[in-house]
Amino acid sequence: MLVSLLTSGPPEQVTGGYLYHLRMAELAPDGGDRVEFVPVRPGRDPMARAAGEVVLVDSICAALVAPWAGRAAPRPLAAILHQPPGGIDHGPVRRLAQARLDRRLYRRCALLVAASEALRDQVVAPPHRLPTDRLRVIAPGSDVSGPVAGPVADLRQGRRAAFVSVGNWVARKGTLELLDAFARLADDRATLHLAGREDAEPRYGARVRARLARPDLAGRVVCHGVVSREAVAQLYAGADAFVLPSHREPYGTVYGEALAAGVPVVGWRAGNLPFLARHGEEGVVLEPGDVPALAAALDRLAVDEPWRRKLAAGAARRGAALPTWSETAAALFGALRELAAGAR
Repeated sequence: MLVSLLTSGPPEQVTGGYLYHLRMAELAPDGGDRVEFVPVRPGRDPMARAAGEVVLVDSICAALVAPWAGRAAPRPLAAILHQPPGGIDHGPVRRLAQARLDRRLYRRCALLVAASEALRDQVVAPPHRLPTDRLRVIAPGSDVSGPVAGPVADLRQGRRAAFVSVGNWVARKGTLELLDAFARLADDRATLHLAGREDAEPRYGARVRARLARPDLAGRVVCHGVVSREAVAQLYAGADAFVLPSHREPYGTVYGEALAAGVPVVGWRAGNLPFLARHGEEGVVLEPGDVPALAAALDRLAVDEPWRRKLAAGAARRGAALPTWSETAAALFGALRELAAGAR
């Protein structure tokens, strides 16, 4: 089966949604399927360039596809939701306008795939009220790459612990709050490693760089920039805890990856994190914006090794129950094949 995936921009971009698409395209041949990426551009009919038996629309471009959605017939139309209608990175005016178009597209779809339970709950509730009978949760895989080869790098760098954060430098991911919390720790406590795009939001990135330049963080934070899957796996392997105080995360693929690597996760009680980890069991889940509590949690993780081992064991158990990318691909293409068969 050929699936036409309508999306915006190159699929190699460093976000959870694009990673989902790339892994699906890589694994599609295992089940005899194939994915073609169809770029969506304003004012141009993407349906005319979609050759697949099923048309699958990425939520990032749902509003642009909405005016052309009627042209998908007689092929079945589906959408994969990595964010709620209106998106999560826009101002209120654009979000409201985009949400109307997003919902218009989704109501034409015979299948809606949500990336998490948190997102499903959000889109079926007011004001979106998407039809529950068409919604299916198919979460991302949690395996980053194959087994880590060779010795694991010493990320602690002479300190008591190593913390890793994987995420682009954007305001909603709380990078500045993480740095403010980490700066409260004594110098010998931990080394912090940051991986991800540093230019996703240029103004915010400039603020992060200015914060990193202050004396209270000197020599304690390592910025890796964009790294390969294998390098991310190496970071998880050497980490004592994973920290991402994100305020809005429809799924949070990196949380699942960390748990699968047996690394406790730390973040705000927001988005999908409460569906993945319990406070004091698989990690530390704090009230959003509580920087002193985040600093205290990081300090305890650095010095209380028995507690850290307990959380790591819980993380490993939870991670073992999360889907692999192969399982995600089997679920997604199975649902799309059912859709295609029902349309014949």
